[in-house]
Parts: sequence; C-alpha cells; structure tokens
Amino acid sequence: MTSTPASPTLAAAAASTASALPALDPEAIRADFPILAEQVNGHPLAYLDSAATSQKPLAVLDAERDFLTHANAAVHRGAHTLAAEATELFEDARATVAGFVGAEPEQLVWTSGATMGLNLVAYSLGNAGLIRPGDEIVTTAIEHHANLIPWQELAGRTGATLRHIPARDDGTLDMDAAAALIGERTRVVAFTHVSNVLGIVNPVAELVALARAVGALTVLDACQSAPHLPLDLPALGVDLAVFSGHKMLGPYGVGGLYGRSDVLEALPPFLTGGSMITTVTLDRAEYLPPPQRFEAGTQPVGPAIGLAAAVRYLDGIGLERIHAHESMLASRMHDGLVGIPGIRLLGDAVGAERVGLWSFDVDGVHAHDAGQYLDALGIAVRVGHHCAAPLHARYGVTASVRASTALYNTTDDIDRLVEAVAGIRPYFGA
Repeated sequence: MTSTPASPTLAAAAASTASALPALDPEAIRADFPILAEQVNGHPLAYLDSAATSQKPLAVLDAERDFLTHANAAVHRGAHTLAAEATELFEDARATVAGFVGAEPEQLVWTSGATMGLNLVAYSLGNAGLIRPGDEIVTTAIEHHANLIPWQELAGRTGATLRHIPARDDGTLDMDAAAALIGERTRVVAFTHVSNVLGIVNPVAELVALARAVGALTVLDACQSAPHLPLDLPALGVDLAVFSGHKMLGPYGVGGLYGRSDVLEALPPFLTGGSMITTVTLDRAEYLPPPQRFEAGTQPVGPAIGLAAAVRYLDGIGLERIHAHESMLASRMHDGLVGIPGIRLLGDAVGAERVGLWSFDVDGVHAHDAGQYLDALGIAVRVGHHCAAPLHARYGVTASVRASTALYNTTDDIDRLVEAVAGIRPYFGA
C-alpha cells in the first residue's frame, strides 16, 4: 500500500525556512562526532536512529572527561576545594540547561531521564492527594509508553479514570474529541510535543488552552522536540515538562523535569533520602524547596555537566537552523519513500509541521527483517513498536521501521536509505 504524495505546503515551508537562515553544513558538523566515521558491515555508517539515542559530539565527551579528571567530587556536601568546584560546575550546568528551555534554574529538576520525570510527577500528584476517585486523567493515543503507563498506574491507585484523545488516520490528534474529553473532572492532560513514531508536532497551545479552561495541569513530553525545535517551555504555557539528555546529544542517565514554580512547590517528594532535606530526626524530616526536594541521593554530576555542553553545542548551531535542515531531510525522505511500491508511511499528514522522522511499514516484510537488510548496508534505523504499541495497533501493525535524523545527517544518508528501502521487498520476494 502506497502513501499519498508529499504535501507541497510542507516542502515549500521547509524550503522557505531553510532559505531564510544561514545554511547548516552537516559535513562540518560530522567532524565533531567521531562515531560517524565508523564503518558498519563494510559500508560508511548512515546513522538514522537519533530518535532512540543521539550521537555525542567531542564537546560533550570532553566536558564530562574534564570534570572527572580535574574536579570530581560529591556536590553540596563537602568543605574542600574539589567539592566547591564540583558544586559550582553542577549548578552552572543546571542554569545552562534551564536557560535552553526558557526556564529559571530553580524550575529544573535533574532526573535520570524523561521516564523518571514522568513517574516522579505521577507519584507526587498521587502522594499529594491531588488525584481522587472520579477524577479524570487525559492523555493521547499516540504516546510513548513512558507517558502512558505512569498514568495508568496513577489511575489504578487513586480510582481516577484514564481517557485518551484519539488520533486521526493521518496521525494528527482529533482536537474535536479533545475538546469533548477535557472537562470539569479533568485534573491532568499529558501529551507529547512530537510523536516518536509519527514525527508530527502536536498543537500544544490548543491543548494547553483546553486544560487551562478547566483548571487541569498539563504535562508535556518534550523528548522529541528538545533537540530539534526552539523550545521555550514557559512560553508554551505547560505546567510540567520532561526531556532526556541522551536524545539531545548529551550523556545517558540524565534528563530534566521543568515545572512552574508554584506547581513544584505544591508537590511532595517522590524519592527520599540524603541531599533533599533540611532537618531530620528519628521520627520526621523536613524537605528543601524545589528543585533539590526532588533530587534525593547522589546527583548525576558528570552527566549534567555533559548535558550542559550538549545544549551549548545545539545553541551554537541554532535550533532554527537545525529544524530547517531536518525539515528538508524529512521532505526528501518522504518524497523518496512515497514512490516505492509497498511502502506505507505512518502519519503522512498533509501540511503538518514535523521533525526529521518517518516510520513506515513494508508490505510483506517484517520490520525486523527490513532493519537487518538495512543494517547489512550500513544504515542504522529503529525497528519494533518504538515503545508505542497502542499507536501501532491503531495502524494495524505490530511493528514498523523508523528512520530519524539529526543535525549531523546529510542528503546522502537519506538517498542511501531510499535506495536501500527500494531493495527490501525484491530481496525477500514480497
């Protein structure tokens, strides 16, 4: 089954945006990423799996290594010189990453990643008694499991009802249904900024307006937008948001939870222990204000410093230029894939704003087999349900192939992918 032709509007918009900005030179950028010079199965690596995890530039590797070799110490608790230096670097990293998303330092909680951030919010809301029997939690049918299962669990613990905004056939959210679902019993509206399967940028302003009208909190999954779009979380109006370091050129094991100050102050801690207290007796404890209230235990000092280096790198290139470049790649990928018999693109919404990501089904060939065929040619893609099984069920498939771009991808990467995909069905006799 073949998808519909590309939207002239999308292609034109990508071209217009790109022409208005200084050209991004992906070849020069690639020199900062040593892994991209690797050979895979005798072929140059075409890395098209950045939606799963991004590659890391030398600036990030060097920042974390420099900390570990010159200033490694536990933060916030030592009186010696290294501890003071480590604490300063750690809090400078917080200010840098917070500024990257338009926030103040005290509005950024360090987490191990977006999954922890979403679980922190869900458990804290439940522990605060803010979700009760009869309340409703609204999410969408296109969410990553990390923005679905914590809400399932919260609903189960509290007696609340979980409801879902459906997706249309083209992958866009049904906003008429959203307006009907979000009502006086809604306490939380949790949704992704950009689908990790579809690549479509969702209408944040409309969803925030619907939630605000009924006094509901909004929780944004920004994992697939933070590395690809200019991001100002306070300007978007969301109450809480999460993002993951390893998807935005940073290290593993670190991410951020943004929260409006009054919202964070109203939430109790999720984890307890050291670092997040003011006084402790044998019978009770008192907690620090946010963000430290939510940072129990040993902090991710090196990874946080690495993430700060990553956002400085992204800022140095410019998110507008990155988005324009990746939009061009998305358009080129679409135009190539759509012409291949037996390739069905998921979420081929005409005129929708998107990042450089497409998932597709290969008629007659399982996604895992397709992925192995591409890997043999040095092309790295994602296969499976991408932690979004309900969305794949919506399209009648159990798995898909996902190709996702980043600032370091070239038109040659896309052309190699398209040429290789054209060979999948003939190779398997489909």
